[in-house]
Amino acid sequence: KGPGVCRSGREDMASRCAASLAAGRQPPCPRLPRPAREGTVRWSSAAKASAVKINEKASREKILTLESMNPQVKAVEYAVRGPIVLKAGEIEKELRKGIKKPFTEVIKANIGDAHAMGQRPITFLRQVVALCTYPNLLDSPSFPEDAKKRARRILQGCGGNSLGSYSASQGINCIREDVASYIERRDGGVPADPDNIYLTTGASDGIATILKILVSGGGKSRTGVMIPIPQYPLYSAAISELDAIQVNYYLDEENCWALDVNELRRSLNEAKAYCNPKVLCIINPGNPTGQVQNRKCIEDVIHFAWEEKLFLLADEVYQDNVYSEGCQFHSFKKILYEMGPEYYNNVELASFHSTSKGYMGECGYRGGYMEVINLHPEIKGQLVKLLSVRLCPPVSGQAAMDIVVNPPIPGEESYSQFIKEKESVLNNLAKKAKLTEDMFNKVPGIHCNPLQGAMYAFPRIFIPSKAIEEAKAHKMAPDMFYCMKLLEETGICVVPGSGFGQREGSYHFRMTILPPVEKLKILLEKVKDFHIKFLEKYA
Repeated sequence: KGPGVCRSGREDMASRCAASLAAGRQPPCPRLPRPAREGTVRWSSAAKASAVKINEKASREKILTLESMNPQVKAVEYAVRGPIVLKAGEIEKELRKGIKKPFTEVIKANIGDAHAMGQRPITFLRQVVALCTYPNLLDSPSFPEDAKKRARRILQGCGGNSLGSYSASQGINCIREDVASYIERRDGGVPADPDNIYLTTGASDGIATILKILVSGGGKSRTGVMIPIPQYPLYSAAISELDAIQVNYYLDEENCWALDVNELRRSLNEAKAYCNPKVLCIINPGNPTGQVQNRKCIEDVIHFAWEEKLFLLADEVYQDNVYSEGCQFHSFKKILYEMGPEYYNNVELASFHSTSKGYMGECGYRGGYMEVINLHPEIKGQLVKLLSVRLCPPVSGQAAMDIVVNPPIPGEESYSQFIKEKESVLNNLAKKAKLTEDMFNKVPGIHCNPLQGAMYAFPRIFIPSKAIEEAKAHKMAPDMFYCMKLLEETGICVVPGSGFGQREGSYHFRMTILPPVEKLKILLEKVKDFHIKFLEKYA
């Protein structure tokens, strides 16, 4: 009777034909026209309606839903890239479309991404990675010999002399040797064994891997992991994913975010009622708090871990970022060794470092390492097995890590430029740390502790009760409400303190100090003006 309609005229046959086509099968009716040469089928309205109706009947509920997904993954939160950052992305899209805002750009001060904030790469590091990536450049006179020497050594450790090959799961052997040598130099001769070094995909990968192998038990015997509050959200996220028990200990804000062993003991004793605390995490220098632990504090923590039989995790990715006079970075490994064999031969310690922070800021390479000491020999095999599941960390990131631990030395061709670039970055950060502290402390209702190290400010902010009530009405934490208003009115993206943890009734935000000095001054002025208006509106 027309294209796409069975001559039989029977409605049920038309429906069956349409259903077969919708399912990709040969139609049962031989008289239904075959697809045209260009691959299209001409459908009558009746056939189309039948196909849609059948498709609707054939659809079923999704296997993976919020109700059926892994509840541990659902529980994971990562504030550094949370709702505030998604909102910042939406605003950026609106600005590109020409939608008018009271600002012309979004300043993402939410994350420690140095190069995204304009920091220049370290020339020598990029030269070596470039040579490793494209070995033909080894013949180029444009590259210094000390860079070529390191690139050749790295390539000789790669399968097929290529950065594109897999490495051993623990990492390229010669790079692990360089890491061990670096640790020995850093710690004044304390011995380091390359066999205890594991190259990782940034420090985060190492931390998550160690936690994975540590967590066990059920009920009151479930592993408890002690973390500082405020903390870097990687820890709470990993603990949630592993269904472990988060055990909070609070840093002392009134004493420049110091770590007090009495607080550790309180936290541990309370946690024993509902879990088995066996891991103690330390972030030094602190993130988001920026404190640098003194030697006495580290000795007290090590003694506490030894006494309570706790596995120590020392997150030391900011070890190059120390700014305040009188402050000095001490590695947990060094202090542990100097406390004597009773401690050094017994306390289990994993220490972490990365290419992402320091003066390098090479976040995208995802280079890192962990050194694990006093691990049970059988557990060592289990750790290597676990690491082998992800095959190996990025080999380019391993190469970048090698330059961090094996930089130019005095007398080499690239040394003067390298040391000039390194000191320029660190001196700039020290200047910005002091500038940020000083400017925040001039604003009524904001208090900022000294930024002794790392690359963030974590100021305490006063939020009036009227603003707290409005935040509740919007189902937001008060500091999330504050940060969202700051973003919408100034274009500045910072992370609310509630994403890191804080004492009940206190409010903070974390902001990176990485923007160039002039942009940082503008940013701080905008925060000042916003905060004063916020207080005027809600006080």
